[in-house]
Amino acid sequence: MAKPSRQKSQVQEYVEALVVAGVLTLFLREFVIQAFRIPSESMCDTLLVGDFLFVNKLEYGPKIPFTHIRLPGYRKPTPGDVIVFDFPPDPSKQFIKRCVAVGGQTVEVRHKDVWVDGRKRPEPFAKHISPTEDPEGYTNRDNYRPPTVPPGQLFMMGDNRDNSYDSRFWGPVEMDLVKGHAMFIYFSTSGDQWWNGFFNVRFDRMFRPIR
Repeated sequence: MAKPSRQKSQVQEYVEALVVAGVLTLFLREFVIQAFRIPSESMCDTLLVGDFLFVNKLEYGPKIPFTHIRLPGYRKPTPGDVIVFDFPPDPSKQFIKRCVAVGGQTVEVRHKDVWVDGRKRPEPFAKHISPTEDPEGYTNRDNYRPPTVPPGQLFMMGDNRDNSYDSRFWGPVEMDLVKGHAMFIYFSTSGDQWWNGFFNVRFDRMFRPIR
């Protein structure tokens, strides 16, 4: 008679363990660390299509889900940080770009070069694939003079400057949309389909810190 009770107890233990694991996973994803996959070439060559990375949410302070409340972080975003954020025109999508300037700073793009507060910014990570300026339809790409970045907002640009849809076209990003700071690549594949991804692993990119 005791055997069914013991089996029920074991099933209950398994269910409780799964529930605890699920809650812990959700907590870590919302407040500590989140995985992200690079879907486009806008951050080449820093990040390639098929890179999988972890995003640190504690650094800038995690947001409480379904609210606009952000818990305290241990530092604020600074120029040069690679950041994941909700896309301002459509917050259901997530983008990853590099912070070029923060609130109170003025950004200019002069003949493809970035100037912040009147000083040319050294950018060894920036990539230009077009030798010419301002092709039709991209008048903000190579020469741009926006107003000063508003307080609490970030001016974001992709490292692949000639092939990035970023703050030059849709404006700065409010801090409320920021998800976290990109940490390191934990997996990378050049496979374009799920069935061949594991046969095209880029081992040299795995566990590479993102700078």
